Amino acid sequence: MQNYSGEEGLQYHLQIRKGDVGRYVIMPGDPKRCVKIAQHFDNPVLVADNREYVTYTGYLDGEKVSVTSTGIGGPSASIAMEELVNCGADTFIRVGTCGGMDMDVKGGDIVVATGAVRMEGTSKEYAPIEFPAVADLNVTNALAAAAKKLNYTYHTGVVQCKDSFYGQHDPESKPVGYELTDKWKAWLRLGCKASEMESAALFIVASYLGVRCGSDFLVVGNQERDKAGLDNPIVHDTEAAITVAVEAIRSLIKEERESGANGRI
Repeated sequence: MQNYSGEEGLQYHLQIRKGDVGRYVIMPGDPKRCVKIAQHFDNPVLVADNREYVTYTGYLDGEKVSVTSTGIGGPSASIAMEELVNCGADTFIRVGTCGGMDMDVKGGDIVVATGAVRMEGTSKEYAPIEFPAVADLNVTNALAAAAKKLNYTYHTGVVQCKDSFYGQHDPESKPVGYELTDKWKAWLRLGCKASEMESAALFIVASYLGVRCGSDFLVVGNQERDKAGLDNPIVHDTEAAITVAVEAIRSLIKEERESGANGRI
């Protein structure tokens, strides 16, 4: 592939090189969340800041770990994962926000994704639509165990991923609103826990690259509870989801040190 960065080994979009990041990477969408996440690390250092991609690297329990923002949606998230893997990362946790779908999922809860509906475009350029977007089991179990240990209200299950935020929240206004509305009803009947925008692409890219990826989210609110006239708290503080991800990485580090395993599939 042509080198667009002008420097051998320098990743074009993230502006990082081998050695700049650890094996374990937390991936928020919002670049501003990187500082908040890096504060959980020992000795965090800003490695790169380019476009929507901000990277800090530090240590957890003596292991080098990183955080890299991805921006919004599958295209930019997939670029980040490809370039991070090029630099040695092999275990990823997407941390972000989502909108609840299942009636039991409330604002302030945590959702840990076991898989994702591929209602977005990026993953289709990696795998046929018949191939499922599934989270890594070890990472998912570590996230669920962390949420339980921290005594947070959490849910595990399939999330729906889309490319259009306003297609979800105002589908009737769109020329294809009939399709958006009918599919939304199908996802609800199938028990989807929440809706977000990156996990399907990340799970598929991770499968292709032979690395591990899981996701956990803060539930900001639930439009279905609002429609039903039920209590619908709106919460924006992502600290709980971040803490779950950090605790999960600590657990994975400990487990892999004891077993001598590595993160690649």
